[in-house]
Amino acid sequence: MVAAGGILVAIGWLINAKAGSLQALYGGAVVSGIGAGAIYATCVGNAVKWFPDRRGLAVGLTAAGFGAGAAVTVIPIQMMIASIGYADTFFWFALGQGAIIFVLAWFLRPPLPGEVASGSAVKVLQSKTSSTPGQMLSSPVFWLLYVMFILVSASGLMVTAQIALIAKDFGVAQTVVLFGFTTLIVAGVIDNLANGGARPFFGWVSDQIGREYTMAIAFSAGGVAYWLLGTAGTTPWTFVICAALIFFTWGEIFSLFPSTCTDMFGPKYATTNTSLLYTAKGLAAFVVPLANILKAYTGNWHAVFAAASIMNFIVVLMALFIVRPMRISISAKENKSAVGQPAE
Repeated sequence: MVAAGGILVAIGWLINAKAGSLQALYGGAVVSGIGAGAIYATCVGNAVKWFPDRRGLAVGLTAAGFGAGAAVTVIPIQMMIASIGYADTFFWFALGQGAIIFVLAWFLRPPLPGEVASGSAVKVLQSKTSSTPGQMLSSPVFWLLYVMFILVSASGLMVTAQIALIAKDFGVAQTVVLFGFTTLIVAGVIDNLANGGARPFFGWVSDQIGREYTMAIAFSAGGVAYWLLGTAGTTPWTFVICAALIFFTWGEIFSLFPSTCTDMFGPKYATTNTSLLYTAKGLAAFVVPLANILKAYTGNWHAVFAAASIMNFIVVLMALFIVRPMRISISAKENKSAVGQPAE
């Protein structure tokens, strides 16, 4: 699956290299997007199976490749485009990325029996059984998690997808701030590093204190970060810092939600189950245009930042006061059944 994804990524970038119309660019995006999804979903599904006692960290490190990988290629891609043009840049990146992914794919394998840590090493709530995708979809807890994922993902996309436009409206986009690079370029590098770093960091934290408590910390900080960008991000360096804080408190969704999903529904069908949950991000993308409508209606970005903050705080309340009590109740029933007592 990962090898096939690498081929599709290469084909998608090659289509972009030769594209002569907007429709062709969309076609390339679809092909490379399918490839990236195949790679990401399979790697995350494999990671949660290998490390049940450090599931958040394992998923976070796997997902960090998406954020950190983008960070280290921002400047090289821009320099190559300036030097040899976008077509040749797409062409060579297509061959390089595709080849690396295809080769590394053959080193992946699932854990054999006895290779993973025992349940006694786990510090967080985890189900003792594995649910099929159908069983998961019939569970109210899954849909609560799905709504939470949509809210947090949408709040982040409303801002992160518009970061260049926000910088332009704040009048800081083209200001040179470091080594001849503009605010927007520096923010792009730092934001992707923050996005990538958040995933293993908060994943590790969640392995120690629990998923819901980590969500409360991260998403509360995220709610504050949106407010800070709107009130203090109007100078080049404050914009860079506030934007980085948003990316840092948003990127962890890609470690917290897959690990929580596997904790709830077990590792056997983890790849399918986490992939179904991940569709929430795609659904959240449809909220992004609403941010433009809200900005156009109000004349500024303050309402967008306020909406993003509120969405994060709603998820904090759901995590602490709905999802966690439900998971504790489910775990208690499983424990009773395990010792031969009838579940209520």
